[in-house]
Amino acid sequence: MNLLVTGGAGFIGSNFVRMVLRDHPDCRIVNLDKLTYAGNLENLAGYMENPNHMFVRGDICDADLISQLMDEYGINVMINFAAESHVDRSLVDPGVFIDTNVTGTLTLLKVALERKIDRFLQVSTDEVYGSLGPDGFFTEQSPIQPNSPYSASKAAADHLVHAFGHSWGLKVNITRCSNNYGEYQFPEKMIPLMIHNAMHDKELPVYGDGLYIRDWLYVYDHCTAIWQVLTKGRIGEVYNIGGNNEKTNLEVVGLILEHLGKPSTLIRHVKDRPGHDRRYAIDSGKTMQELGWSPSVTFEEGIARTIDWYRSNTEWLNHIVSGAYQQYYESMYRDR
Repeated sequence: MNLLVTGGAGFIGSNFVRMVLRDHPDCRIVNLDKLTYAGNLENLAGYMENPNHMFVRGDICDADLISQLMDEYGINVMINFAAESHVDRSLVDPGVFIDTNVTGTLTLLKVALERKIDRFLQVSTDEVYGSLGPDGFFTEQSPIQPNSPYSASKAAADHLVHAFGHSWGLKVNITRCSNNYGEYQFPEKMIPLMIHNAMHDKELPVYGDGLYIRDWLYVYDHCTAIWQVLTKGRIGEVYNIGGNNEKTNLEVVGLILEHLGKPSTLIRHVKDRPGHDRRYAIDSGKTMQELGWSPSVTFEEGIARTIDWYRSNTEWLNHIVSGAYQQYYESMYRDR
């Protein structure tokens, strides 16, 4: 199998690349990443010289480059991880989310259709479903009701993927995951942000009352589910992937503080972000029953592994949080 993996230097993409190269040595990966702020070649340390891995710096909106790579490396599968993914940033500059998440996906789909590839897999998010009340779960039949520019751009991309499958017979799948956490996650996201701040005895900024609920999915488990969809999923189907770990933000922060031996007085409640979805929870029954997948760790096990990884990889973390990240952090939290 010759895979084009887009966004393969980002958080989830790099975890997927490492998993495939480690567990499936018969696969070759062309890894295309623009290396924006969240793309980091340090995420691929130890794998850059793997003979089955070719890294290319480039933009998924560049149709000529995509076509060249398809032909040069005999690509028969595309997996699209490439995306602008942070809700807060989408509230500041939604245009870049349309450029990458919608136009970029369209560009990939057009080239995939021209080459009649074996599979196009779009990695999406449960945020396209909107917000849940106190009960129930998102299923693959839940209505699409995005509430942020980020989730709206991902919903638009999902609709394009479905349309290419329905209209022209492109062999597609869409996966929609709950909130990921784990190794190599950029510290604008909640869990690595809280770990980093707690490690340095800095305040932990918690939005609103801190009772927003998310279903947390360990990134390795997400990657194994994507592989199952890629190799066993029915063409044209959507598959939800969740961790079955509903936690409030305060519960998550509390576990981090407990594991690090830090006081709860570090928590600082800050002004909420606009349109903050109250609860996400995902039903993974279809993925589990059809594909034989299930999460390998509980949240308590996964968060302990994650915290320990960040504690053992301070050099990686220090590189990430220097320079532009500090300016972003100050702009997001200084006056809240």
